[in-house]
Amino acid sequence: MTQHTATSAIHPAAGDAAAVGQRSRLARNLLTVSMIWRREMIRLLRSRARIVTGLAQPIIYLFVMGVGLGQVIGSDRIPGVSYQEFLFPGVLAMSVLFSGMFSAISIVWDREFGFLKEMLVAPVSRASIVLGKAIGGASQAVAQGVILVVVAPLIGVTMSPLELLAMLALLMLLAFAIVSFGIVIASRTQRVEGFQVVMTLVAQPMLFLSGAIFPLQDLPTWLHVLTRLNPMTYGVDPVRRVILGDAGALTLGGEVLPIWLEAVIVLGIGTAMLALAVRLFGREG
Repeated sequence: MTQHTATSAIHPAAGDAAAVGQRSRLARNLLTVSMIWRREMIRLLRSRARIVTGLAQPIIYLFVMGVGLGQVIGSDRIPGVSYQEFLFPGVLAMSVLFSGMFSAISIVWDREFGFLKEMLVAPVSRASIVLGKAIGGASQAVAQGVILVVVAPLIGVTMSPLELLAMLALLMLLAFAIVSFGIVIASRTQRVEGFQVVMTLVAQPMLFLSGAIFPLQDLPTWLHVLTRLNPMTYGVDPVRRVILGDAGALTLGGEVLPIWLEAVIVLGIGTAMLALAVRLFGREG
C-alpha cells in the first residue's frame, strides 16, 4: 500500500475534499474559458463597423486587385485556375490575419480600462484566461472570414460541404496561431497605439510572404527562403489546396508537403505562442 493510498484510507474525507476541489477548479477554469469566449463574440456582434471594414479590404483585394494583377501575372503562372480563383483562399487568410490581430488588441484595451487586472486577480488560472482570449479571437477571425464564402460563386469557386468543413478547420488553426501570437505581443504592450504599430510591421510582411497574393514558384533564392520561414505560409497553402486542388502546392526541399503536416506545423506554432503568452501573463499582476 502506497503512502497516498494509506493516507486516503485513514483520512477519506480529506481525499474526497481534494478530489472535489480539483473538480471545482477545473469547472471554474472551463467556465472562465467559456465566458471570455462569449464576451469576445458579443464584442464582435456589437461592433458593426468592425464587421463592415473587415469585409471591405478583402473584397477590394479580390475584385480590384484580382482583376488588375490578373492581367499582369497571367494564367500561365497558375495552371488550371484564374488569378481571382487563386487569390480567393489568400483573401480568406488575409481576413483571418487582420481580424485575428485586431482581436488581440482587446487585451491592451482591457489593461487600459482595468478589466484585465480584475481578471488576473480572480481565483482562476492564467492559462484559462489566455485560452479563452485565443479561442474567442480565433472564432471572431473565422466568423469574419466565412462571410466571404458567399462571394465565392461570383468568381467561379465552388466547394463541397466536406471541402467547406476542411477549410473552416484549417482557418481555425491559422486563426488560433495568429491570435496566440497577437496575445504575446499584447502582453508586453501598454498602449493601443504601440500595439497597432507593431502589428502593422509584422502583419504586412507575413501576408505578402505567405503566397496569399502571388504564387511561390520560381522566386529568387532569398525570397524563396523567406517564404518558407514565414509561419503563415503553412496556413495559406492547405486552405488553397482544399479549395483549388494541389496545383502549385508548397514544396520544401523539392518535396510537396502533406496537408496534415502543414496543419501540425501551424498547430505547433499556435501552441508554442499560447504557452509563451501564459508565461508572460504569469509575470503580470
